[in-house]
Amino acid sequence: MAALNGNSHDGPALDMNQITAQLQHLGLSQPPSFPGVLLHPEYNPVDIFRAYIIEQLHRITEADPAIINNALAWTADQKHGDLVLPVPALRLKGKKPDGLASEIAEKFESPLVQKPTADKTFVRFFFEPEPLASLTLKYIPKHKTQYGFNPRLGLEDPSKPGSKRKRLIVEYSSPNIAKEFHTGHLRSTIIGGFLSKLYSAAGWETISMNYLGDWGKQYGILSQGFEKYGSEAELERDPIKHLNEVYVKINQDNSAEQKEAKTLTEKKDELEKVKNPPKPKKPAKGKEAEAPPPPQWTDEQEKELQNAIAELEKVQEELVAKPSIDEKARQFFKRMVDGDQEALKYWQKFRDLSIEAYKHMYARLSIAFDDYSGESTVKVEDMDKAANVLQERGVSEPSKGAVIVDLAKHGAPKLGKTLVKKKDGTSLYLTRDIAANYERYEQYNFDKMIYVIASQQDVHVAQFFKILDLMGSPYSDTVKKCEHITFGMVKDPKGQTMSTRKGTVVSLADSLDSAKDFMHDVMRKNEEKYEQVVNPEETADTLAISAIMVQDYSGKMINGYNFDMERMTSFEGDTGPYLQYSHARVCSMERKANVSRADLERADFSLVIQAKEGVELVRCLAQWPDVFLNAYKTREPITVLTYLFKMTHLLSSCYDAKDAENRNAKTMSVMYAESPEKKAALMGLYDSSRQVLANGMRLLGLKPVERM
Repeated sequence: MAALNGNSHDGPALDMNQITAQLQHLGLSQPPSFPGVLLHPEYNPVDIFRAYIIEQLHRITEADPAIINNALAWTADQKHGDLVLPVPALRLKGKKPDGLASEIAEKFESPLVQKPTADKTFVRFFFEPEPLASLTLKYIPKHKTQYGFNPRLGLEDPSKPGSKRKRLIVEYSSPNIAKEFHTGHLRSTIIGGFLSKLYSAAGWETISMNYLGDWGKQYGILSQGFEKYGSEAELERDPIKHLNEVYVKINQDNSAEQKEAKTLTEKKDELEKVKNPPKPKKPAKGKEAEAPPPPQWTDEQEKELQNAIAELEKVQEELVAKPSIDEKARQFFKRMVDGDQEALKYWQKFRDLSIEAYKHMYARLSIAFDDYSGESTVKVEDMDKAANVLQERGVSEPSKGAVIVDLAKHGAPKLGKTLVKKKDGTSLYLTRDIAANYERYEQYNFDKMIYVIASQQDVHVAQFFKILDLMGSPYSDTVKKCEHITFGMVKDPKGQTMSTRKGTVVSLADSLDSAKDFMHDVMRKNEEKYEQVVNPEETADTLAISAIMVQDYSGKMINGYNFDMERMTSFEGDTGPYLQYSHARVCSMERKANVSRADLERADFSLVIQAKEGVELVRCLAQWPDVFLNAYKTREPITVLTYLFKMTHLLSSCYDAKDAENRNAKTMSVMYAESPEKKAALMGLYDSSRQVLANGMRLLGLKPVERM
């Protein structure tokens, strides 16, 4: 089961007695709680501030605490406050929002919050820096690798710590076996890995599933390619690369064979469009209907169309009789389905070698799966059962010897028709998907299942979900628990779509090796630091992986991007190497500062908020649990990445902070701290920053380095 940092379920938390003890010197007791308001002060220091703000606002306005909690929001800039309340969101009748804002500002009192400011219909709350620093910088070393995460979110009842954990399956990566693992596969793999870690950190029991594309006619094509172009020696040396080369060559042969049929098909389709032009669109209300186009079809064109149809049928018959590569592939797959041992021998070998190669790549990316399944593992009886349900419920229908589902007849005209069984009786991946969905629910009884699949397959997934819904219980019950998380495509550096068949993919292994060599060269430039790195090769590889993954995360998932090696390996700007540099810099500082853990634990953190840079960094560290909660809602890696870059920029600002009167004095420097107490407090602040940075990086699947 996937878990972040090897931990699952309810991690270490400050208990209420510890929290109360910290609040007592401010004249406060245990944070208040409210019915219908889910706060977790034991995991999130800001929830302590929220609780007291809600209490005061309820006292002043008598508004519903749940409404108050939902209305409170972080500001984008600290000069506008920490939290802001848009007064109209309280939904109080009979009171003018601007007047009520002024009343709240006047009557509000709390040792945790400065006097609020009324700004028209908004009330802005500024946390007192000293209690914020004291609480936050105590929380982080207590929670360590679990700071920011909330394992109560994945419980059936988050308000009850002993409640049962919910179960999630995340299906991701799922490459077709015997094909090069390329940069296009990267997105599904790392997005799925992120989601698994995200839900695990939220307390879900997560199951990472790799559903391999290991069944279908394409393995008939591959077997012919290996027979014609293959080498056992090359297969043993580099199986995926060799099979990929073979697959490209045989597909080129196949395309050449199919060229005449393709040309005739295109000609026939064009003529049929002229013969049967689309009907004029229905006019908008009050508009005149468009006149139908004048008939343009001639006897000569009809003759040309019939000739094209006849020629196409002749070519197709010849391809079957020959037989063509495509026809041989169909026959080979039929033998696989029928259990022919000779056919299955090739397939099994290709599958085993592929999985072994993929496991090496996954290990390199720090990705682990709980379940390696595939299309080949779906039981025939479950596919037959699904086919019978489709027929009995009138969802499927025969069509030219095959079986289809016409979704236009079932309320989904945009989804069109889809094939569920071929003429020769073999199944398609849609049929296998339906049966696999049922089998997973039977095996795991999941509460939620996420399919991480590229936007190219949006229509297929929509058809799949719609068919499950039409099939009735239990299929329609499971689909309610399923979700498709889609993402844009990775293109080559020139913006062209990559294709395995055409041989235009960018190998991920080659890309990682290239980035690794570049990082290694950068590291060597500083001989003194390079000599201190325990394993330079491994560190360079970690930096390369960080570079590639951060570029992938640097936008919303639905947006595609061009694979740009030069940009991603830069140490300038918001890149993976910059994040790693920020982490390694604090680690270096800790080694040189030589501050004991005991000194950190008793540090006076009021000393770090004397400069505005320190206040801003503490505020940012306190936000991390809320950022995690927001990422849990959006499921977007960019939510986490944006925060990490913001935090590292604030960290850098602290290093450079200058005294207002003496511009040469660095007020936040550990090495030049004016007292041991200030040194310990600053090191505590920076150590907490390193911990939060590491937690966020690991959530994204990045492995923080300590030297580089």
